[in-house]
Amino acid sequence: MRAVVQRVTQAAVEVDGEVVARITPDSQGLLVLLGVGHEDDAAGAAALAGRIWRMRILDGERSASDIGAPVLVVSQFTLLGDARRSRRPSWSAAAPRPVAEPLVDAFAEALRDLGAEVATGHFGAHMRVSSVNDGPVTILMET
Repeated sequence: MRAVVQRVTQAAVEVDGEVVARITPDSQGLLVLLGVGHEDDAAGAAALAGRIWRMRILDGERSASDIGAPVLVVSQFTLLGDARRSRRPSWSAAAPRPVAEPLVDAFAEALRDLGAEVATGHFGAHMRVSSVNDGPVTILMET
C-alpha cells in the first residue's frame, strides 16, 4: 500500500459535478491518496491507518489524533504506476478492483475505529480532487 499524505486546510472530491466529500475550509486535516498493490492486506491497511493517524505533522508537532483532525481518503491506483522504462506507465503493480476496493474501505474503517472523522471519494469514479496544502507538507508512506 502506498499513501501520499498531505496536511491541508481544505480539500474536496467532486464526482459528476457534485461534491461527495470534503474537509471544510480553514480547518486543519489530512488528505490521503491511497494506492493498493497485489500483496496488500487488511492488517497492513490497519497498520498504515494507525501510523498516519498518529503521525506528528500538524501544527505544533501534533498528530491528527491529538486534535481530532478530519481525514479525506481518495483511492488512487496511479500511485502504483511505473514509468521507469517508457513514456507509458504500467499499472501492473496496482491491485484489481475486487482486491483494492475492500482494502481502501478497510483503511478508512480502521481510521474511524481510531476515532477519525473520515470522508472518502468514490472508488473507481473519475474524481476531481482539490486541496489547499498547508506548509506545504506532503509525506509518502508505504506498508
